[in-house]
Amino acid sequence: MAIKMRLQRFGVHKRPFYRVVASDSRVTRDGKFLDIVGTYDTILNIIKLDNEKVQKWLSCGAQPTQTVKKILKKNFVFQKDNQIKKPQTAK
Repeated sequence: MAIKMRLQRFGVHKRPFYRVVASDSRVTRDGKFLDIVGTYDTILNIIKLDNEKVQKWLSCGAQPTQTVKKILKKNFVFQKDNQIKKPQTAK
């Protein structure tokens, strides 16, 4: 089973809200998912991610879509394609 990290659309007309989910690549965009990894509000530009879940799914071989990869780059530092490194905390 190939696992993808993708956006699942919620919200109303002209007010999208997305969940970042880990799901089987053969399932439709808004179909069943394995785990909720975070949320993304496009209007307010708020991104909330569970860092432990992101690392867990990426270490299991989950492939993020291009959009999710951009979201992850805003919050993490990529070493290679699917390997991430936690950002350094401010002292």
